[in-house]
Amino acid sequence: MIDRHVILMVREPRAGRVKTRLGADIGMTDAAWWYRHQVNCMIRRLDSPKWTLRMAITPDTALRSPAWSSRIPRVAQGGGDLGQRMRRLLGGAPVGPAVIVGTDIPGLKADHVARAFRLLGDNDAVFGPCLDGGYWLVGLKRNMPPSPTMFRNVRWSTPYALADSVATLPGHRVAMADTLADVDTVADLSE
Repeated sequence: MIDRHVILMVREPRAGRVKTRLGADIGMTDAAWWYRHQVNCMIRRLDSPKWTLRMAITPDTALRSPAWSSRIPRVAQGGGDLGQRMRRLLGGAPVGPAVIVGTDIPGLKADHVARAFRLLGDNDAVFGPCLDGGYWLVGLKRNMPPSPTMFRNVRWSTPYALADSVATLPGHRVAMADTLADVDTVADLSE
């Protein structure tokens, strides 16, 4: 069986630098604490023998941060906008299907990721939609490197992010995984 790869996109949990929209509602320190707790819970839920789990950390200077488990391999996200970083991570993953997962999805379970990998069996790409028009997961079958135009001109942090991202993959078979809720503001915590 070809290895499957799950890449968690992680930010250093520093007050004022992570979950700032949530921080505007509950305070930056509490938002950073929530994020750190959420990521550690997610690592426990997604650590599985069914795939290789690794963290892609930003900023690159936080690669050795003690905030995260030292047993999970880490890579730097590198520079650029979100699309450039995701394209680089997908292109740099070892051979086999690879998915990138966001870290602010409290309802995410290993079964959701397993279903996304199953969808890649018949498709070139998979997205996990969020209720707000974004997405919690993107994955590629990896039978070819990501196109240089993948994620170009995406309107990030808008209701158009998913549609814009899918539009960067013309001619590819794209599947949609489960729709899950992400947390951007305090109102999202109650959904």
